[in-house]
Amino acid sequence: MKIAFVGKGGSGKTTLSSLFIRHLAATGAPVLAVDADINQHLGAALGLDEAEAAALPAMGERLPLIKDHLRGCNPRITSAETMIKTTPPGEGSRLLRVCEDNPVYEACARRVELDGGAVRLMVTGPFTDADLGVACYHSKTGAVELCLNHLVDGQGEYVVVDMTAGSDSFASGMFTRFDITFLVAEPTRKGVSVYRQYKEYARDYGVVLKVVGNKVQGPDDLDFLRAEVGDDLLMTVGHSDWVRAMEKGRPLPFEFLEDANRRALRALQVATDATYGLRDWERYTRQMVHFHLKNAASWGDARTGADLTAQIDPGFVLGEGVAASA
Repeated sequence: MKIAFVGKGGSGKTTLSSLFIRHLAATGAPVLAVDADINQHLGAALGLDEAEAAALPAMGERLPLIKDHLRGCNPRITSAETMIKTTPPGEGSRLLRVCEDNPVYEACARRVELDGGAVRLMVTGPFTDADLGVACYHSKTGAVELCLNHLVDGQGEYVVVDMTAGSDSFASGMFTRFDITFLVAEPTRKGVSVYRQYKEYARDYGVVLKVVGNKVQGPDDLDFLRAEVGDDLLMTVGHSDWVRAMEKGRPLPFEFLEDANRRALRALQVATDATYGLRDWERYTRQMVHFHLKNAASWGDARTGADLTAQIDPGFVLGEGVAASA
């Protein structure tokens, strides 16, 4: 199951995504965690120190390797250089699965030990000195989008992505790559403004969107969120001494997380698992093609040296029954 955490900057989406990752790992479920935010904080939220977090391999710096692996022997993709972030898989492409070893994971993922389990962690990577003033952050997140386009995950497998802040996710088709999107909102006008933007932009794409109210301190905050987001409000989270200790670098065993917050994390998992029956691989593939065609129109032959529309395999549908190329 693919899960996105979104919200305005400072809403707590990284904290909540890291708690959800810890919860899933504690249940023994296989988890692939991805930090796709420009501010790379997920590693620290999962307990890595500054040196360990800084040493994580950046997906953006390994994009040629990722492209070369994923294109496999697909005859419609003549070279890794002609692949863009929306290039869809086709016959001969290599697919990724959560529970496997492959060159992409070997180069870009690192095992992070957590209480009662472990997860694979991948990060887009921060801006480098060479990027400043000349690069857009979507040149980094394009690696994540390519991987999600080629990833086939099953029931009981979880891919948790900490997304960029605000509505910036809509600068690509990546917002359609998830079974469910949790929007973390504070009980303020600014907090719910991102919800309204996200709801509007995602309206025509079948996005399953649920709001997680964060920093809720009492009935008035709860009433405000209910009035502003209605039935999209899934649950709320308040103050956590466990989280405060973790943020101070004094982590406690995960079993000491407050009961109310444990129940909240279980609610997130129940909501996620409920979307499995809604999966529509044909729609998933169709949306992938839709955004690739939009990118092909904007990039054009001059920038890639290839007809990007020719990369689409009209008979290909990504799905759990599709076998990856050797």
